[in-house]
Amino acid sequence: MSAEAGADRLQHSQAVLLGIDIGTSSSKGVLVDATGKIVARASRPHQTSHPHPGWVEHDAESVWWADFLELTRELLPAAEGYELAGLGVSGIGPVLLPADGSGKPLRPAILYGVDTRATDEIDELTAELGAEEILRRGGSALSSQAVGPKIRWLAKHEPEVYRRTEMLLMCSSYLVHRLTGRYVLDHHSASQCDPIYDLEARDWSADWAARVAPDLPLPELAWPTEVVGRVGAEAAAETGLPEGLPVTAGTVDAWAEATSVGVRAPGDVMLMYGTTMFFVEVLDEVTPHPALWGTCGAFPGTYTLAAGMATSGAVTDWLRGLVDGDFAQLVSEAATVPAGSRGLLLLPYFAGERTPIFDPSARGVLAGLTLEHGRAELYRAALEGISFGVRHNLEAMGQAGGSARRLVAVGGGTQGGLWTQIVSDITGKEQQIPAETVGAAYGNALLAGVGTGAAVDPDAWNPIVDTVRPNPDNTERYENYFRHYRDLYESTARIAHFLAAEQHEADHTP
Repeated sequence: MSAEAGADRLQHSQAVLLGIDIGTSSSKGVLVDATGKIVARASRPHQTSHPHPGWVEHDAESVWWADFLELTRELLPAAEGYELAGLGVSGIGPVLLPADGSGKPLRPAILYGVDTRATDEIDELTAELGAEEILRRGGSALSSQAVGPKIRWLAKHEPEVYRRTEMLLMCSSYLVHRLTGRYVLDHHSASQCDPIYDLEARDWSADWAARVAPDLPLPELAWPTEVVGRVGAEAAAETGLPEGLPVTAGTVDAWAEATSVGVRAPGDVMLMYGTTMFFVEVLDEVTPHPALWGTCGAFPGTYTLAAGMATSGAVTDWLRGLVDGDFAQLVSEAATVPAGSRGLLLLPYFAGERTPIFDPSARGVLAGLTLEHGRAELYRAALEGISFGVRHNLEAMGQAGGSARRLVAVGGGTQGGLWTQIVSDITGKEQQIPAETVGAAYGNALLAGVGTGAAVDPDAWNPIVDTVRPNPDNTERYENYFRHYRDLYESTARIAHFLAAEQHEADHTP
């Protein structure tokens, strides 16, 4: 190695990168050195707001920005002795945060597919623009995940807010604007603004944007790895970050999380175990499928196929609260229960469902209960129900052209081992577990490292340390359960829709 190359490597080895992610129920931050080693980490819990059934919101100031400030202030002392080389951010998405010309939020952010308020607007825009043409141009059918119907909902139901809106922000772009003053959105996040982004052209659809978001200035577009600005003087004073620090465009958390575990090659699939379950598969090209989302990837020129369940860890957390137990104890008890939970079957549609059924009025169902069942069976049934949903989505992704050659698991749900084992048993597929499962915050540091050139050998940042293999006996047993899982939804959908309507009416009754 030359003296010059050695000095350059030493300079990079002394660099650290800051990654911040704002999630559904918590925010996380990491400081990572140039080789991928975590120097420090921090997290903050927070709550979502549910002002009406089907509405899920975050306050950008008191959740997103407040968490960013706390995490940054906690992590920065650990950067002493290093050179802070870049910052990457991500957040829940796609979301709709209307803001005025200075970037000040005009209302709480309307969250991603778990917020189902715009069902009428989904139907309206689909009829207006044509389902096939929407799918062809944008790669995804309109659903509660799409931003376009929520923009129209805002214009229709809160016209004064819409009239004052001059910025269409998401979580990552809000943070980027607060830090740098730039009004910019990454291509991946924009590709989930259906129907106003053209996937093939990789640009805004000017004609449809004029119809769906009239008079709304749209942000500049960039890739998540691009440095789009630097921390300004005011932001530096407020955050403690050095003025002039490079900031990359950022993206939606799931795509940062996929990056964090090396899901970058065609056939790679990320399974994100969290409050919701999310799947990202990298493809050479997107074959639009009405039951899934076709999007731009995190890196220039890439595409991804994505799927997402409305609830996963949210169901197990709800159950933990009901039975007054801690997670470690419940996992230990559920591990003693045989596959099939002694004849229980759960539909995990506690907040409707996103892919592949796109039914915001679906509801949770627990079938087979007897007086002999206890909390161990209930908890395992919840894990199994979520895992049947995982298989349902992976099968839909296969029908859309995905190969699922390599599955990588990430997120808090990978801890303990039982949930990942049940998923492998039900799907019949191996899952790789990387060294770091901290998730999107780590991916943001990597994206910043790629964008600034500070990362040393980014492909080697997060090696695989374990593999979960299916138990053939359990896989065979689960075949009948999965068939009945599919039948249970079809058999109960009409009743679930009636009950969802009753719940909606009860909430609006004085």
